Amino acid sequence: MPCVIEFTGGDRGPWRVTRAEATAGARLEEVAFVSVGLVSESEDPGHLASSGMAWRLRGAISNLRYTTRDEANRLRSLQAALDRPTATHAALIPIKKSQQWWDLAQDERREIFEETSKHTTIGMNYLPAIARRLHHSRDLREPFDFLTWFEFAPEHEADFEALLSNLRATREWTFVEREVDIRLTRD
Repeated sequence: MPCVIEFTGGDRGPWRVTRAEATAGARLEEVAFVSVGLVSESEDPGHLASSGMAWRLRGAISNLRYTTRDEANRLRSLQAALDRPTATHAALIPIKKSQQWWDLAQDERREIFEETSKHTTIGMNYLPAIARRLHHSRDLREPFDFLTWFEFAPEHEADFEALLSNLRATREWTFVEREVDIRLTRD
């Protein structure tokens, strides 16, 4: 079983929400804090309402997709660890792609993802300053296909904005039908 991570939005948690907006589609309910942790298999299904949480999003940590071996090796060599003490800024960006995207064959998605849009190449330009992890949610029947998590130091906020701007300007983003951008800080 893959490692499933849960992002919960509510009235308490280690990450304080500084901004949340829907860049495409519907937004999530406004919350003050976000928590990140492993999903507990013994969790009571009614615990969401009783715990002060407004929403919960789950995603599995999985293998790298749409990457060649060379790209995967380079990503691993450049990627910084999450939870660095200096990385006091974060972003949770849930994304849902259109059915048109999912109707494409794997090689057609790879062509758009990397050969046309240069997604991996763009991302590597900002490593190791911006740490990131992708969580796959589609197969968990969640409302989003992916949950993207980024952490960075305050002095790299402009770099993070440039990363997002570059990615959102690609052909790949024409397949995004819902995207929520949640910005966070921690002490």
